[in-house]
Amino acid sequence: MSLTARTSPDATTAAHDRVYRALRTRIMHGEIAPGAALTLRGIGREFDVSMTPARESVRRLVAEGALFLSSSGRVSTPELSNERIEELAALRALIEVELASRALPRAHMALIERLQSINSNVAEVIAKRDAVGYIRTNLEFHRTLYLRAQAPAMLAMAETVWLQLGPTMRALYGRLRRTEPPTEHRLIIAALKAGDEPSLRLAVRSDVTRGLRLLAG
Repeated sequence: MSLTARTSPDATTAAHDRVYRALRTRIMHGEIAPGAALTLRGIGREFDVSMTPARESVRRLVAEGALFLSSSGRVSTPELSNERIEELAALRALIEVELASRALPRAHMALIERLQSINSNVAEVIAKRDAVGYIRTNLEFHRTLYLRAQAPAMLAMAETVWLQLGPTMRALYGRLRRTEPPTEHRLIIAALKAGDEPSLRLAVRSDVTRGLRLLAG
């Protein structure tokens, strides 16, 4: 490959997108602890990219609140204050309850069976004490339901909140010491089966706020 091809705008954009998506997923799933520092040189070395894609990826993640840029130029995952955790928990309650409500009319048996399967996977990763696996499968449970809402802008807002909470959720997992999937997941599935919107809204609100409020308490 020629130097021109390696440094073409298309190649740089593709590299930037690859690095951005990989880092975004890691942060959202709690693979990086709160307050952990990241360097452009380290990102470039790990992903085998130049400084430009590394810098652009970090810039996007800072804009989304997934990374924090200090006045000295240090880049790290955020360490959220109790007030910030409470704010994000309230946002989850507002956005995700509405998404679940909008999904309810399209919650056919195939969806319910899929949610039951994912919940079984949640139980498996909890048994293995796999914090990252728990966060990943828990978010998969919620995303699978919310996709049926057919509200992409609202879902994108929910994912931005998940992204900001990812490292904190890792800390929360250690605090909860779960031994089984959240009770609220079973209540969500039961409400979907019954077509019971008030119970669905209550179960989702409880599921997305109870643990976070424990962490902030």
